[in-house]
Amino acid sequence: MITKHVSTLSKVEFQTFIDSIDVVLSDCDGVLWKETEVIENSPETVNKLKQLGKKFFYITNNNTKTRSEFIKKCKDLKYDATIDEIVCTSFLAAMYLKEKKFDKKAYIVGTAGIANELNDEGIKHCGVGPDPMEGDEVDLVTNFKPDPEVGAVIVGFDKFFSFPKLVKAATYLQDPTVHFLGTNCDTERPSPNTNAFPGTGCFITTIESASNRKAVMLGKPEPFLSEYITKKYGLIPERTLMIGDNCKTDILLGKRCGFKTLLVLTGITTQGDVDAMNASNGGSKDVTIPDYYANELGDVLKMITSS
Repeated sequence: MITKHVSTLSKVEFQTFIDSIDVVLSDCDGVLWKETEVIENSPETVNKLKQLGKKFFYITNNNTKTRSEFIKKCKDLKYDATIDEIVCTSFLAAMYLKEKKFDKKAYIVGTAGIANELNDEGIKHCGVGPDPMEGDEVDLVTNFKPDPEVGAVIVGFDKFFSFPKLVKAATYLQDPTVHFLGTNCDTERPSPNTNAFPGTGCFITTIESASNRKAVMLGKPEPFLSEYITKKYGLIPERTLMIGDNCKTDILLGKRCGFKTLLVLTGITTQGDVDAMNASNGGSKDVTIPDYYANELGDVLKMITSS
């Protein structure tokens, strides 16, 4: 399979493609914005898709905000969104435990975004915020007394990640009945410059190694998210488009679900990556190769307005 740039489609091919879509699922960071900066032409493209009658949903692996906070961010960056149009992994953590009828306490390696989504479901939690070392590492391990109420460990992005948090998470996870949830597997975030920007998956992998356990992953491309959105939105796979900047999460989710897929090059994936995909094709069945790609989401708008 070879991925095609949307601009190489004829007007008839592109119109057929657009007409075949009822629902658009879009990743956010790297497609619609980069951290606090909007990606040029993306808001206008989203608005145009909505004008054409497409339902549009924001599907993000980000776990640092609540859905309500994402609504504010969308508004600030000129996107229109309601709470039912947003799925973030902080919310999915709460939904997972709610489905399990969880009635204990969750230890969070992550941010207030996860904590606040748990609050909305009446789920007790602890762990958010800095947890600095007091004494040396032997003192820490010797003196830590696990909270017997903890029945889940949730790991998301945590800028205060520390050795004390690693010890506590791994200790709780010695009990096989304690749920181990990872919000998402992304090992990098779209960087605002050329510096590395490690993602949530790095923290999860570290705790998996320390606990000798594997986390249940909640975000793209894993089954919990796909099953949730398919039921929630009543999706017809062949009439759904997944847009993203990461082949290992966004595009893989789309392929696993039978959605059409569009990759944009404003985030993680580069033109060099696409060229390498196409060069190594040779009848490949690689499920991370998108159906189409574009330099930016605005390329879709250009095709719509020119057809």
